[in-house]
Amino acid sequence: MGDIQYIGEHLWPGNLGRFATIFSFIFSLLAAFSFFASERKNGDIAWKKLGRWSYYLHGVGIFAVVGLLFYVVINHYYEYQYVFKNVNEDLPFQYIFSSFWADQQGSFLLWMIWHVVLGFILMRTAKNWEAPVMGTLSLVQVFLCSMLLGIYVGFGDDPMKIGVDPFILLRHHMDAPIFANADYLSLIKGQGLNPLLQNYWMVIHPPITFLGFASTVVPFCFAIGGLIRNDHKSWIKPVLPWALFSGAILGTGILMGGAWAYEALSFGGYWAWDPVENMSLVPWLLLVAGIHVNLINKTTNYSATPVYLFYILSFGMILYSTFLTRSGILGETSVHAFTEMGLENQLLFFVLFMMLGGLIFLLIRRKSIPSPKKEESLSSKEFWMFIGSLVLVFSAVMITASSSLPIYNKIRAVFDPEFIGRVIDDPIEHYNKYQLWIAVFIGVLSASTQFLRWKESRFEKYWKKYVLYNGIALVAAGLISFAYLMWLEVFSWEYFLLLFSAAYAVAANSWYLIKMAKFKPKASASAISHVGFGVMIIGVLASGLNQFHISKNRFAQQNLLPESMLDKNILLFEKLPMMMEGFRVTYEGDRFEGNNRIYDVLFEEINMQTGALVDSFRLYPTAVYNNTVTKIAAFNPSTKHNLGKDIFTHIASIAPSEGDIEEAKAFEDSLNYKTVSVGRDFGVFYDSLDVGEIDSSIVREYQIRMLSLEDTPDHPTYVPEKGDISLNPRYSVYDKRSDSTYLVTPSVVLRGAMVYTYPVHIQDLSLKIKPSEEAFDQLLRPESDLNYTRYAFKVGETKTIEGFQIAFTGFEKNPENPAY
Repeated sequence: MGDIQYIGEHLWPGNLGRFATIFSFIFSLLAAFSFFASERKNGDIAWKKLGRWSYYLHGVGIFAVVGLLFYVVINHYYEYQYVFKNVNEDLPFQYIFSSFWADQQGSFLLWMIWHVVLGFILMRTAKNWEAPVMGTLSLVQVFLCSMLLGIYVGFGDDPMKIGVDPFILLRHHMDAPIFANADYLSLIKGQGLNPLLQNYWMVIHPPITFLGFASTVVPFCFAIGGLIRNDHKSWIKPVLPWALFSGAILGTGILMGGAWAYEALSFGGYWAWDPVENMSLVPWLLLVAGIHVNLINKTTNYSATPVYLFYILSFGMILYSTFLTRSGILGETSVHAFTEMGLENQLLFFVLFMMLGGLIFLLIRRKSIPSPKKEESLSSKEFWMFIGSLVLVFSAVMITASSSLPIYNKIRAVFDPEFIGRVIDDPIEHYNKYQLWIAVFIGVLSASTQFLRWKESRFEKYWKKYVLYNGIALVAAGLISFAYLMWLEVFSWEYFLLLFSAAYAVAANSWYLIKMAKFKPKASASAISHVGFGVMIIGVLASGLNQFHISKNRFAQQNLLPESMLDKNILLFEKLPMMMEGFRVTYEGDRFEGNNRIYDVLFEEINMQTGALVDSFRLYPTAVYNNTVTKIAAFNPSTKHNLGKDIFTHIASIAPSEGDIEEAKAFEDSLNYKTVSVGRDFGVFYDSLDVGEIDSSIVREYQIRMLSLEDTPDHPTYVPEKGDISLNPRYSVYDKRSDSTYLVTPSVVLRGAMVYTYPVHIQDLSLKIKPSEEAFDQLLRPESDLNYTRYAFKVGETKTIEGFQIAFTGFEKNPENPAY
C-alpha cells in the first residue's frame, strides 16, 4: 500500500504538527540547559536571555501543535487517527473542545499549554529565582514533550517507542483492507466522541482541573530551586502565593468533578471513591499540608524540611496519578482511566526521575537545612498546625495505598503466578471507615487552633481567653448540631461526632472572623477556608447520610419486579400514574435528541391526608446510546434541587429490545404480524386477545390510511448509508374505542441485497406497524419479469412511445447511479 496515491488526504497539517512537536521539544531542552547554565554561573545574563527566548519559542511550538490539532479536528480530517476516533459529522461544535482533550495526546497538550502560560508569568515575576525555577519547569516540559514525539529509537526488530504522535495517520495506526482503496476517505466516517463525554461539564471541568495539576509544578520548581542554591529561607515567601493559587484551582477542579458526577453521571452521588478521583485528591491533600507548613516556616522558621517534602510529593503524586490513569493499570477498576498506549515505561521513568530525584536531592541537602534547637511549644499554633498537616499526609498515604492495589497485584503476580489479587469490594465503606476519623480530627483542629497564637510563650496568661472563645464556639456548635438533628436523622454516634466537629469548625472560625480578624482580608483567609471545610462536611452528611429511596410501592409492584428491586425501583408504563412515597409519578413519553433518549417523567407531590396537590414538576432522566444509536452506553440522572432536599431520578433499566439493536431484532423476529393491504382509502382490521371466545369489551378496531409516501426514513434508529433505497409510508391510525388518531411513519430500507424494516410502536394502543418487506417486489420487479420493446434512436432524435416523449440527447461519460 506504500505505492498507492491516496485521494483527498490533507498531509500538510500533520507534517507541520510533527515538526512543531520536535521544534518545541528541542527548545524546551535548550531552555532547561540555558537556565541551569545561568544558575551555575551566578545568574549569567546571556544564558538567562537564551533560556527565555528558548522557552518563548518552545511555547510557540506548543501553541502551533495545539492549533494544528484543532484544525484537523474541526475540519473532520478522518485520515488522522485522533480525529477518526473522537469526532464525527454529528458532533455539536461545543464538544469539539471536549474531543480535543478526550484522548491522551490532547490532554498532555492541555497540561503543557498551562505550563507554558505559567512559565511566561514566572519569567516576569520570579525575579532572582527565575533561573532555577524556569530550568526545572523547562526540564518538566522536556519530559512532557517527549510523550508526543512518536518516534522509535534503537536497532533490530524491537526498537524503543518514545511518545505517541497526535498526528499519526489512520492507515499507519491500523492495518485494514480498506486502505487498499485510494479513495478510502469517501468510505469512512468518524467514530465520534464517547457519549458519556458529550456534556457541558466536559467542556469546562478538564481545563480547570489540568490548570490545577499544572500549577503544582510551581511550588515543586521553587523547592528544587531552594535545594539547588542551598538557600532554605528566601524561597519560602515567593512560593506561598503560588501554592495558595494551586490549592484553590485544584480544589475547584475536584469540586467541579464532584458536581458533574452528582448532576450527570450515574454514581448515585458526587463522590464514588473511584481510583482516578482519589488520585486527584491526594496531591491536593499534600499541597494543603505543604501550605500549612509553609505558613509555619514563614512565621516561625520551624518545619523547613516538611515544606520541601510536601511540595515535592504534591507534584510527584500528580505524576504518579498520571502513570496510574494513562498506563492502563486502572482499566478494570476505574471508569475514568485511559486505555494503554505503550507509554508505561516512559511515564514510570518520568515519575521516578522527578519524584525520587527530588527526594534524593532533599536527602543530600538535609544536613544544611536549618532546624531550630528549641522545640515548638505544645500551646503554640505552629505545633498543632504541623500535627494537622501530618494528619492530611496520613490521609493521602492511606488513599494512595488502597488505590495502588492494581500495581501491587501486578508486582505480586510476577513472583507468584497463582496469586489472584486483592480488591476492595465496597470502596465507599472502605474509605469512609477511615477517612471519617481524619475529617473529625481536622474539624476539631481547624476550630481549636484558630485561637492559639504563634510562638506562644505566655499561655498561662492567655488560657482563660482561649477557653472562653472555645467555650462560646462549642456552645454554638451544639446549637448547630441540635438544629441539624431537628431537620435530619443522624443514626450513629460516629456520624454525630463528625457533624459536631464540622459545626465546631464553622462556629469557631466564624467567631474568629468577627472577634479577632474583624474581616480583614489577610487575617480572614484561613478562617474563611476552615468555615468552608465545615460547611462542606455538613453538606456531605445532609446529601449523603440521609439518602433514601422514595421509588417504592410494594403493593403495586410486587408482581412486576424481583424482590431485590422492590424497595429501590418502580416500573413505569407510559401514561399510567404510579404512587410512591407521597408522589404520583407518570411517565409521559420520551424523545430522541441525537443519541440521547430523554424521558419525560411528571412528579406530583400529594398530601396523603387530604389528597391535595402540593407541588408538581418534571424530571428528564436520559438513556445515552452509543454514536451509532445501536446500544445503550449509559443512563444519566435528572435532579430536582430544593433548599432542603434533592430528588434524584435515574433509569435503572429499560426493555432489552429498546436498549440494544440486536435484542430489538431478536424481539422483532419473535412477533407475529398481521398483514393488511392499505392504500389511500381506509383499510380496516380487527385485533383481539387470544381468549377463545371473543369478548366484545376487549376487541379493538383500528382504521388505517396511508396519507403519503415520504422521501427519507424518519426513524430514531435508522443510520443512513450510501446506496440505501427506502419506502416511508405515512399512516394515520384511528382507534375507534378511544376516539384517537395517531400519525406514524415506519420505514423499509433496501440496502444491497438486504431488506431492513423500522417499525413504529404506538404504545397507547400496544400496536406495532411496519411496511411489508414485499413492498419492494411491487415496485422493483426482477429484470426477468419485464417485457422490453426495442426502439432505434439517433442522437438528437425524439419519439413518442405510448404517450411518452423520449429524446435521445447523447451519452453521459461519467454516469452517477446508486447501483453503479
